[in-house]
Amino acid sequence: MQLVIGNKNYSSWSMRPWVLMRGLDIPFEEHKLSFLLGLDGGFREAMLPISPAARVPVLIDGGLTVWDSLAIAEYLHERFPTRGVWPAALAARTRARSVCAEMHAGFGALRQHCPMNIEAAMPEVGARVLREQPAVQRDLARIDALWAEALADTAKSGGGPFLFGAFCAADAYFAPVALRVRTYGLPLSAASAAYGQRLLASPGPAAWIADALQEHEFVPEDEPYRPAPAK
Repeated sequence: MQLVIGNKNYSSWSMRPWVLMRGLDIPFEEHKLSFLLGLDGGFREAMLPISPAARVPVLIDGGLTVWDSLAIAEYLHERFPTRGVWPAALAARTRARSVCAEMHAGFGALRQHCPMNIEAAMPEVGARVLREQPAVQRDLARIDALWAEALADTAKSGGGPFLFGAFCAADAYFAPVALRVRTYGLPLSAASAAYGQRLLASPGPAAWIADALQEHEFVPEDEPYRPAPAK
């Protein structure tokens, strides 16, 4: 299988299936396309032969092409049903799918105002965003409550250390959120903050972060808070 992704420093949607596959030891080859191609329109042209949606991520398995991170997670579950893409228990599996769907469709304010930027540390930007953007406050409060509730329920059943016990698609889906929390210094409850740290230290996210820090590619459109270089 081949996974087509964008820059690791910025591409939160690419990160989700990559860390899931890496964390569950599902073998794949990585094919990265730089967002710098987009500066002259080349990214879309490079993507069109791979997928008509022209967006990353894309999973290619033989003659089958799967696009969209959630569709990729479901395909991986079908392809590798014993690897733990979703929790084994019906109730936990259903809830994990629900929180992934909520992440997939929601939290637009957080994504807009706190874009993923792994190599940066901008707590001052995070503080300003929280002061000026009530919608970001609401997104963060919902994420905090979602994480805390899932962790509390998992602890009651003797599981851990992730949202539904073992690392699964739900954790992969929230890894970019944990990175946003770190980059922008966003406040969370103690339980949620500790989970975010555990998540980023786990094998899949840790490997992605290490690679992202080696890219050294500055993409202006993905750096809304970085001052423009002097001419």
